[in-house]
Amino acid sequence: MRVCASYGSVPEVMADADMHELRLDVFDVLPEDLSENTIITLAGKDISKVPGDFKGLVDIGESDDAIPFRKIRSVHDFEKTPSEETLREIMSHGDQELSKCACKVNSFSDLHTIFKVASTTERKHLILGMGEIGTVTRIRQVLLGNDFSFGYVGKKTAEGQLSAEEMKVLGDDCRIVGIIGHPLGHSLSPVMQGAAMKTAGINGLYLKFDSPDLKDVDKVIREYDISGMNVTIPYKQDIIPFLDEVEGAAKDMGAVNTIVNKDGKLIGTNTDYAGVLHAFERAGKKLSECENVLVFGSGGASRAAVYAAIRSGCRTTMLARNKEAAATISKEMGCETTGSCSLSGYDALINCTPIGMKEDSEYMFDLSEITKDIAVMDMVYNRKTQLVAKAESAGCTVADGRDMLVGQGAVSFERWFGRKPDTEIMRKAIL
Repeated sequence: MRVCASYGSVPEVMADADMHELRLDVFDVLPEDLSENTIITLAGKDISKVPGDFKGLVDIGESDDAIPFRKIRSVHDFEKTPSEETLREIMSHGDQELSKCACKVNSFSDLHTIFKVASTTERKHLILGMGEIGTVTRIRQVLLGNDFSFGYVGKKTAEGQLSAEEMKVLGDDCRIVGIIGHPLGHSLSPVMQGAAMKTAGINGLYLKFDSPDLKDVDKVIREYDISGMNVTIPYKQDIIPFLDEVEGAAKDMGAVNTIVNKDGKLIGTNTDYAGVLHAFERAGKKLSECENVLVFGSGGASRAAVYAAIRSGCRTTMLARNKEAAATISKEMGCETTGSCSLSGYDALINCTPIGMKEDSEYMFDLSEITKDIAVMDMVYNRKTQLVAKAESAGCTVADGRDMLVGQGAVSFERWFGRKPDTEIMRKAIL
């Protein structure tokens, strides 16, 4: 990977990088000994600040002006990724030595557009995606045919950048995994899986792919050589048509939370149920020790809970506001449904809804009915919910939603990398 250090502030010492970008809105005085591997970006400043004998590249923005230097013509779109036609026009227009476009990436389709144009443009070019979902474009320089890639020094000069130091370590052949969902602001998976990868000595990154739809997701995974993905709300069922194969638990559950890219073949599986079992075991009570389990909710996560309970030999009943969705799961997976809100007769309760994430949330059952004889699991893991608080005060066995996250993440990790991760490291990372 050819890394250009982009300085967001004036450094004490220049970074170890192949190239250096010096922005005139950052540097009042340019360093001495500028080489042909230096880029001076005008950033709206007067070109007279560029030394007359400068041999490097001058980024003049969108201007077509003739200048007495080797030049980069750069176009920025901070709102969207241009269409394929427009992006190709940007690359071909002008007499510059290098054509650059940095654009906001909002979806998988945007990533697909960037790949199509960048990988087939013969002219010396640089096409980069801005924003969190655009980060993948920055660490696939060779795949995209980009002349180099920027890494920041001091502070970021664009959203989605990685540091120049990190870029040098990662290189073009680093492993990439990530998570698909919308929205993804609350996800702890990146820090958890990142810690597991580092401990295992795996050179790679776990990225967020927050997209409002799944169009072109299969193409992007293959094009950018992504080893695998986790899938979360709201795409655990919608992802299935984009996959080549759905196996085992995912087929039985009708929901996918993990994608494995096996030499371009996209395989969907589900590790959520393993997370449920792991959470109960870590709490000190196996789910198989429970006779009657009540699963609250009817989304993709509830399918995992139902599957785990049935596999554990439990009589399993669903309670949900969406009675139609609950009936579908009941028919497909062989559990029961109930319209009763009483907790009487159950010795395990699994909340698979986001209810509890806010203080004023209302459950479909009376929290006062929770006794110490009921084991409780809440999949909401980013705060202590009313349900968990009540269960703890009643002396219940409480399975932590974070342990479910660790359990399912560990099995995903093993599928991607062929080795077991350190689950204690993963747990510590999210606490």
